[in-house]
Amino acid sequence: MAEDILKLRGALFLGSRLKRLAERMQGDVIQVVEGADLAIQPSQYPLLATLDRDGPQTIGELTRTMELSQPAVTRSAAKLVQMGLVTIDRRHRDQRHKTVSLTEAGALALERSKLHVWPQVEAAVEAMLADLSGSFLDQVAAIERMLADKSLDQRAREAGEAGLRIHTYSDALAPAFRDINAQWIAAMYRLEQTDIDVLENPRERIIDKGGDILFVEASGLGIVGACALQKTGEGQYELTKMGVLESARGRKAGEFLLKAVIARAQAMDARTLYLLSNKKSEAAVHLYEKLGFVHDEGIMRDFGARYERCNVAMLYRP
Repeated sequence: MAEDILKLRGALFLGSRLKRLAERMQGDVIQVVEGADLAIQPSQYPLLATLDRDGPQTIGELTRTMELSQPAVTRSAAKLVQMGLVTIDRRHRDQRHKTVSLTEAGALALERSKLHVWPQVEAAVEAMLADLSGSFLDQVAAIERMLADKSLDQRAREAGEAGLRIHTYSDALAPAFRDINAQWIAAMYRLEQTDIDVLENPRERIIDKGGDILFVEASGLGIVGACALQKTGEGQYELTKMGVLESARGRKAGEFLLKAVIARAQAMDARTLYLLSNKKSEAAVHLYEKLGFVHDEGIMRDFGARYERCNVAMLYRP
């Protein structure tokens, strides 16, 4: 078989090669999206994510923010209107000044995507990129070889994710929330009264007060991890009671869960997301740092006294 001309003349045809690579990856992502019972195209996510992050935008603002052409943004927005995921305010005659907003259905679809699509795809891509070295064209070739060996949607379901799946809170999962957290806290520290109050009454202390709890399930092991978002003020949440069973160590269940919880906090319009920990929890602190939390004296001053064991306070800064 003749050699692939896009690879043979890599620099000359780089744009075409990257377009081909993008189409292949987006085709694989469609499989993940469909598995989550969603009808969104991968190419539509950037516009939806921009509206989710920044709020309603005019076509002109979206064009500048996304660095795409005005006709491309207009076409994408029009398609999303047909799908019922966005609305366009047509008070302005100038296309660039028409305002695009997420609908309730669009917000719900994004929330589902953040739980069941984005973490899997992000983890699969990060795993592929982790060991790349060499020139940019060599890296592109390596990505192509990896995708030829195993598609992105397969990678999203397999090894790195180890069959991981996010579950939202239900009263049936309350015992798992209590047991998982009681295990690691008792092993490393001691259960304080504030721990007991939350672990024994998650609906009353977390859910009913505007917070949430997510769980991670590992294939063959059941529920192996839990993490809560406790509302402590208007637009203010503490990421708390995050634990993963030792039986799931090595599957990156903690990172998978933490990404989902951060996405959930963003969907809940959290303006301040913080956590309290201890230097003994070295692996956990490292994971928090990796995903965007920074050490913060203000958080320590304002909230650190909540736990006797607290000597680390962190604030999420994406």
